Amino acid sequence: MSAPHLPKVAGIDPEVPVSTQTAAPLREIPAAPGAFIQDRLAGWVSDLTTLHELTERLASTATLDAALNELLHAGAALVGARRGLLVLERAGTTTRSTTLGLGLGPADLGHLETVERSATALGRVLDGPPEAADARDGIATPDLLGDQDLDPRHREVATRLGYAASYALPLASEAAGRLGGAVWFYDEPGEPSEKQRHLVGLYARYATEHLARLTELERARADIATVAEELLPSRLPRIPGVRLAARHRTGPQGGGDWYDALPLPDHALGLAVGSVGGSGPSAMAAMGRLRASLRAYAVMEGEDPVAVLSDLELLLRLTEPARTATALFAYCEPAARKVVLAGAGHTPPLVLGDRRCEYVETTLSAPLGMLACWEAPSVEFSPAPGETVLLYTDGLLRRTGDAMDRAFARLHSAAASVPKADRHDPAAVTDHVLRAMLPDGLDRSDSTEDVVVLAAHFD
Repeated sequence: MSAPHLPKVAGIDPEVPVSTQTAAPLREIPAAPGAFIQDRLAGWVSDLTTLHELTERLASTATLDAALNELLHAGAALVGARRGLLVLERAGTTTRSTTLGLGLGPADLGHLETVERSATALGRVLDGPPEAADARDGIATPDLLGDQDLDPRHREVATRLGYAASYALPLASEAAGRLGGAVWFYDEPGEPSEKQRHLVGLYARYATEHLARLTELERARADIATVAEELLPSRLPRIPGVRLAARHRTGPQGGGDWYDALPLPDHALGLAVGSVGGSGPSAMAAMGRLRASLRAYAVMEGEDPVAVLSDLELLLRLTEPARTATALFAYCEPAARKVVLAGAGHTPPLVLGDRRCEYVETTLSAPLGMLACWEAPSVEFSPAPGETVLLYTDGLLRRTGDAMDRAFARLHSAAASVPKADRHDPAAVTDHVLRAMLPDGLDRSDSTEDVVVLAAHFD
């Protein structure tokens, strides 16, 4: 006869066998970890926190120069040094090397360059085989002046600059390879501890990956800027009675803002600015096609800006129906001081002189590619002797970060504040306007907008 099943109580299954052995009673409370272990744990937490903060700061850098400066400062803090030197050069490429110093002036860097590269720890890190232990773990020279085998020129430079020890570390990782190396200088004999070497090694491997990404990004940006510049006029024409100046910057992804200035029959001049929607290689290619087409239409019928833009509208609608663009074309007769212009969804020009600073009133029109048939009346005006006509793209306004009405007011104030001594120089006018509109400069990496400014000064 089988025994009855006992009921489950408090989630305990009575069918599960229970050990008949009982644990010994707890006679005393376990002692807390020793002070030594607590100190080591606290030290590890502090080191990890410091490393995390330094890598976060490095990751926030968006340009190569900023990342290199951050690396030098962080490395000096980790190894306990005051000065340092960094050389960035990718092995096996023809890319120009970059040298950066921390606490070292141009004269100091010049003295260091007089030392034969193979006689320095940094040179051995840069030129040694990647698989060598020194190339991975760094080279410490705890007492430079006490080294009997030290190169005499190196000893002279170390004495002159006042450093007595150094620690050199490669900038290398498995994925990125070796990008360069860094060395930090100590004012007194010494070397980093094992813990310091471990931390700076971890940081350097992370920094190498970040530098590799920024290097590729800047190379791509440089290629995009080169292509964009090649799609624009290589030089501005010289027409009696008018002087020209242009400024152009392409966004990091490459954009479609453009300008043109071309001589036309009977000593006339055609001026154009425009913007193609989108960014990247596709927008740049469309910009090149649009500019080339406008040049052809301007030569054939430039005296009628409406006809030029109407032809451009038809071409865009038939060949690239998904593309939109803005454009402004001006037909100028410098001898008669006559300008006839038409715009398709583009920002109005600005006229600057000794007696006025005002926008040219243009008719309201849609961008190219948005209407089945584009046509808007042209506008004619006469710039006075000594006045400058400023053409620009909306990227100049958008880069300010202001609302469009405030950006227009800001541009008007910038043009009105051009010193009288500079108003007869179109290059000085454009530079002043850009400095006033974009005090941080045209090369801000966080801006995706192109900028085009074209100035025509009538004598």
